[in-house]
Amino acid sequence: MNIWLLWVILGLLTFLTRLSFIAIFDKVEPPRTLRRALHFVPIAVLTAIIGPEIFYRGDTLITDPLDPKLIAGLAAALVAYKTKNTLFTILIGMTVLLGLPYLLIVFGK
Repeated sequence: MNIWLLWVILGLLTFLTRLSFIAIFDKVEPPRTLRRALHFVPIAVLTAIIGPEIFYRGDTLITDPLDPKLIAGLAAALVAYKTKNTLFTILIGMTVLLGLPYLLIVFGK
């Protein structure tokens, strides 16, 4: 199958799936518990994507407490908790992730 055709089909399926929720919730008021539950979907999905990337390298659990991914994830989590600023959280997390290996080399790990 042509890759472009596959992309178009998958894009349409994604669009229709999202549109269906918009169309349904436009006509029907969802129950309060469903609205509250849907509020937590983005954080749950983001955690499911980022968690394995921080805590695993391949199939192996990262146990080194000085691993740059672990420290950058912790720094980003603390910044997110304190500031509630997404851009600042990403900036700090990436700065720590990219800068920490150089600091470990300089200070002799």
